Amino acid sequence: QVHLVESGGGLVQAGGSLRLSCAASGRTFSSIVMGWFRQAPGKEREFVVGISRGGSISYADSVKTRFTISRDNAKNTVSLQMNSLKPEDTAVYYCAARTTGVFLTKTPDAYDYWGQGTQVTVSS
Repeated sequence: QVHLVESGGGLVQAGGSLRLSCAASGRTFSSIVMGWFRQAPGKEREFVVGISRGGSISYADSVKTRFTISRDNAKNTVSLQMNSLKPEDTAVYYCAARTTGVFLTKTPDAYDYWGQGTQVTVSS
């Protein structure tokens, strides 16, 4: 079992920044593939960025030059720094953990545990 709690969402103007954090508990954090996903109203959940156990990172093209993921295995946290935010980044952002596989993947179904989500709203 892995318990995930996100924090850091909010309302920001276009061009602004937010930092999301996800605290994990219940399993050796360094052995977990972590990902951030988002879901806007009326849309499917989409991959934003993921980080493997070894620190390899994959970004969605839409956020590649603006978002930065990092993990701190000592603190059992993964963070998402979001810069140059756009109205189209508005969504509920979810932290996810993949414990049954070792590879980083963009497929939501491959992740076993999810946080409750945190709302990010970017105004124009």
